[in-house]
Amino acid sequence: MRLVVARVGRAHGIRGEVTVDVRTDAPDQRFVPGVRLHPLVDQARRADQQRRADQQRPDVPDGLTLTSVRDHRGTLLLRFAEVPDRTAAEALRGLLLEADVPDEVEEDDAWYDHQLVGLRVVDPAGAALGDVVAVEHPPAQDLLVVRRPDGARRLVPFVSALVPTVDVQRGVVVVDAPAGLLDDTRDG
Repeated sequence: MRLVVARVGRAHGIRGEVTVDVRTDAPDQRFVPGVRLHPLVDQARRADQQRRADQQRPDVPDGLTLTSVRDHRGTLLLRFAEVPDRTAAEALRGLLLEADVPDEVEEDDAWYDHQLVGLRVVDPAGAALGDVVAVEHPPAQDLLVVRRPDGARRLVPFVSALVPTVDVQRGVVVVDAPAGLLDDTRDG
């Protein structure tokens, strides 16, 4: 299966390197010279590519072969065989990059985002609290985006103290939320 592992940022230098916003917990496994990454191109991007082609600007290749990976002051820089210069690197800006990954997660307490989205959220007693509609990955910790039955969205830190149980087979996430995290309860 393919999963998003990075979002391409700015071009760096003149030789085709790009900065990336890493979207994987295993960058050492995903960003290795020789690995083939796949740009995720949506319909809006395809229209932009057509406009660029009309302006004699480069298209985004279907696949990218990683030739070098390096850290530059805390920012990961990637270079691809199909991207010879800064102009070609700028054409990649904003694209999501997917990698081929194994279907199964080997760790007991690790899940891919697509496994969590759609799960029902219940409290420890089994009462419905909502559904997981997304997973966010800010620097501090992962967050479950929960849509309550009234349509409001709440962010739940994805830590074992608040999310003691994830049962993908049953389609349920147990959230032991303090007052105010998922509801609008206000202290006095």
